Amino acid sequence: MTEYYQLKQNLLMVTLGLTAIIFASVWITYTLNTALNYMIGACVGIVYLGMLAREVEKIGSNKKGVGSTRLALIAGVIIVATQQQQLQIIPIFLGFLTYKAAIILYVVQTTLMPAEK
Repeated sequence: MTEYYQLKQNLLMVTLGLTAIIFASVWITYTLNTALNYMIGACVGIVYLGMLAREVEKIGSNKKGVGSTRLALIAGVIIVATQQQQLQIIPIFLGFLTYKAAIILYVVQTTLMPAEK
């Protein structure tokens, strides 16, 4: 379980780092409003990642099965974004996918530079 907790912490830190870098880049390249929309999506992605991690921890216990309430989180944000003129769907969705970029970076890092044991 120690490796799992290290992985969880690593993914969270990489996601936060990518979020900060991408937020600044979007703010410089586009507008503050677009960058804030990206940040909304990234925050939802971080919450989603935390919910996913909690459900992965439950897999070994006797508790009931893994649910799909995580999906309702992003669906709700997208629905709200379609109803509000200030919110933009594409930056929110791309912000949400930031946690996936952290996972891809982790996989590439462990594949190309495996840790010695």
